[in-house]
Amino acid sequence: MATAEQARIVLDAVKDSGSGRSAVELGWIDQIRLNPPRALVRLTLPDYAQSQRARLAQETKQILQSLEGIKEVQIELGNAPSQGEIGQAGHGQPAELQAIPGVRQVIAVSSGKGGVGKSTVAVNLACALAQQGLKVGLLDADIYGPNAPTMLGVADRTPEVTGSGADQRMIPIESCGIAMVSMGLLIEENQPVIWRGPMLNGIIRQFLYQVDWGERDVLVVDLPPGTGDAQLSLAQAVPMAGVIIVTTPQKVSLQDARRGLAMFKQMGVKVLGVVENMTAFVPPDQPERQYALFGSGGGEQLAAESNTPLLAKIPMEMPVQEGGNNGQPIVISRKDSVSAKAFQELSQRVREHASHNS
Repeated sequence: MATAEQARIVLDAVKDSGSGRSAVELGWIDQIRLNPPRALVRLTLPDYAQSQRARLAQETKQILQSLEGIKEVQIELGNAPSQGEIGQAGHGQPAELQAIPGVRQVIAVSSGKGGVGKSTVAVNLACALAQQGLKVGLLDADIYGPNAPTMLGVADRTPEVTGSGADQRMIPIESCGIAMVSMGLLIEENQPVIWRGPMLNGIIRQFLYQVDWGERDVLVVDLPPGTGDAQLSLAQAVPMAGVIIVTTPQKVSLQDARRGLAMFKQMGVKVLGVVENMTAFVPPDQPERQYALFGSGGGEQLAAESNTPLLAKIPMEMPVQEGGNNGQPIVISRKDSVSAKAFQELSQRVREHASHNS
């Protein structure tokens, strides 16, 4: 008959799809008990690995049922590892803000709606700040639609994970002069993340406090669109130098941007200013001309009515899209372009306004 030690050895084949490490080594599979014809194990996953639960359970069952004398496998689900009392006030409840060791400033990039180029702004802002000599981190907090790995050319890489349980630490991926983490680095390509709010809250806190950010002058956080759980989790966890609101000129974008801006003000988070993206299309063969495809004046209007600065107006250029697809942001691939210069000016203005809030 098989023994618990034999079961532990064969279960080493059950791997985390992100780090490639054994689920046994990570402490996700434990309390292995064999009482033929039944085997019992406990499966305890951190928040970021919950999307793998069905696969890990199925592989565990198949492997154990291959052992001599085992016909039935029972899997108990354990509670997620403690987060070390960081942000334990609970979902939607006020929590004492706790700084990230080694990180001097946290700047969030947000938008009221999707499709306005928020991630493009966040990635190019982070790269532009790094070009000015700052040590920069990028936290892709858009859990349901993580795009930063593709924009930085690291979608095929996996961050190293050390330790297990509450002591687990993640090493960010270095690319384009910045260090980044993203849900997109931890899940398989095209895998959906189907989570409720508390799980999303947990993974954002892990990205904040269980990543080895090292010494960083600034951590740029790319938030998902809207005014939901991710925004609440960030605002209630860590002190921020401020938030940037990204909009496009048209009316429907402004309506949603107003809601996002009002939410941060209501929560006591300083709004550093407004970025109007896709201001005008610049033809590649006529760089001196601009076409306002989505109207004009929206950014100025939002900034004026909310008494916040208009930080930048970013034009539309084909190299912006090409750089995002190819993993080379335009501030790196086309430093002399109109858009790159706009992002470089944005980074300088963000530094000025954030320093006033320090």
